[in-house]
Amino acid sequence: MELLPSLLSTLRTVDPGTLDQEYSVVRSQTSVLKRDLSLTTEDGAQKENIKKNRYKDILPYDQSRVVLSLLTSDCDSDYINASFIKGASADKRYIASQGPLSSTLIDFWRMIWEHDVKVIVMACREIEMGKKKCECYWSPAHQSASFGPFTVCNQGETRPNEDLVVRNLTVSYQQDSRSLIQYQFLSWPDHDVPYEAAGVLDLLERVRHSQGTHTSPVLVHCSAGCGRTGVICALDYIHDLLVTKQITSDFSIMNIVLEIRRQRPSAVQTKDQYQFIFTAVTCMFEQILQTDRSRLYSNLPELKKPERESTKTPASYTKSLPQQPAMNDTYAVVNKPKHSHPPSSGPAYSTVATPRSNSASRSLPSSHHYDNDAMGAAAPVYSTVRPRAKGLSLQHSATPIYDMATPANHRLGEGPASLGNNGDYQLIAADHLSEADDDYEDFSSSVSDSTNPCSPGGIGFNCRIQKPRGPRDPPAEWSRLER
Repeated sequence: MELLPSLLSTLRTVDPGTLDQEYSVVRSQTSVLKRDLSLTTEDGAQKENIKKNRYKDILPYDQSRVVLSLLTSDCDSDYINASFIKGASADKRYIASQGPLSSTLIDFWRMIWEHDVKVIVMACREIEMGKKKCECYWSPAHQSASFGPFTVCNQGETRPNEDLVVRNLTVSYQQDSRSLIQYQFLSWPDHDVPYEAAGVLDLLERVRHSQGTHTSPVLVHCSAGCGRTGVICALDYIHDLLVTKQITSDFSIMNIVLEIRRQRPSAVQTKDQYQFIFTAVTCMFEQILQTDRSRLYSNLPELKKPERESTKTPASYTKSLPQQPAMNDTYAVVNKPKHSHPPSSGPAYSTVATPRSNSASRSLPSSHHYDNDAMGAAAPVYSTVRPRAKGLSLQHSATPIYDMATPANHRLGEGPASLGNNGDYQLIAADHLSEADDDYEDFSSSVSDSTNPCSPGGIGFNCRIQKPRGPRDPPAEWSRLER
């Protein structure tokens, strides 16, 4: 694992031009290996076996082909287009096979039964681009189908994601019955690569979980059993190298692909598939490193970053923190109670919420209702408050400080708010100037005044009063009560 960061750094810096050159070497070296190791394909080329090959140019090497010894009828032969591939920890870790033909369905199940296969990876669809790529060798969900002496029952199908179909199969032969699981990966186009590596790595993780401690080979097939099949075998082989700690400083994906090609012809069939291995291995290494870091920190609690003191709010501060959400300086919130309240000798308060005042955390007059108070008034009314050109000073009161609507003569505590000499009203902040609007101000009083239609005992909603343009008596309509 110590080499993983440096190997990951190397993989990230490989450019496409280098991969093109490496794949050219893979192709040329394949011919050299075939010649030097005297690899032959005579059994697959025999007349009686030619019809058992889906593609005439993809024949298993005689030195690594799967030889069938289980005979179910007199016409059975030992040939099937499939090859054993060594893993990092076992000689016969994988069976790389072509997708069965209609004439080789029984041979396919003979191979599965003889080698006690527990997991099948199908990297293709039955039909791709209008061509039959693989014969269906299973039965529909919750049904059974017979393939010669073998009876296959589909116990159920699931779709853990859009890329994958999982089938739980039971196969019976004579008086014996076995269970196996099939993973069909749907998002891998022929002669192409998946749109992302994560789906393939997730598939392989599920396969390893299902395989468990079984020593039987994992059956991997696509259509020809070389391109997509070779990529899957290569990726799982590299994962085995990591798990068994066989990764060395001379780790080479090219050498691994050549080793697989020595056992199965044309494994990793295209340049894009070869490049995809690099992408997937990079993703695999990143996942493993991330998992190792998580385990390290979970086992060493002292390395966990302590919670900063500043993130804790002392209990002594909670009373001074504002409880209402902050708002822009240019907005005021005015609420009115639904019911009238008895007159009060205190000053008339208008609750104006601004982010500069902490008064919201203090006790409010009984006539005030919060926005979220179920017993309060209707929804708050928002109005623009534009800055006033000139400011006025205000002495702090001993009473709870709120933003106040007060006459321009600044005489506080004189009972119900009324028009001053010039009929002007201002919104004055608690701890500094509050600036009012040129034409309109939103006004409400916590004191009941039956003669004032804008009081809680009046018409019962917020009034929007236009400022008189000059000294004059208020219109009679302003004091008339609606009955």
